[in-house]
Amino acid sequence: MSNVTPIDEEYIYEGSVIISQTDLDGTIVYANKMFCEISGYKAEELVGKPHSLVRHQDMPKAVFAKMWQTIQSGQMWNGLLKNLRKDGLYYWVDTEILPVRDDNEKITGYIAARKPASRKNILEVEENYSKMLESER
Repeated sequence: MSNVTPIDEEYIYEGSVIISQTDLDGTIVYANKMFCEISGYKAEELVGKPHSLVRHQDMPKAVFAKMWQTIQSGQMWNGLLKNLRKDGLYYWVDTEILPVRDDNEKITGYIAARKPASRKNILEVEENYSKMLESER
């Protein structure tokens, strides 16, 4: 795993939630103020870009494959993600992603809400993610 120091999530979040919305391809169409503050990007740097812009290289591809499979099938996905800030620091988030549907129940995009991941949960997934990354190499 990366040896870059994480930002202090507990201090930065202060009870707020990161919200973003994407189109069907994962292109950001909305980023709330907290997402901008935590990621270090301005809204205009995020909107129109793929959400993978904040994907940390320590994240296994299999996690995102499962996430896409789940949300494209119309289900909610929940998991811990390690994201990369613009300045190179990283932050862990407990993430829920839901499909956004139109009046005909057709999926038109996805909305994600994130909160700080607990240290306990981070430690639990880090080892698993590390093993998954090794198998992907």
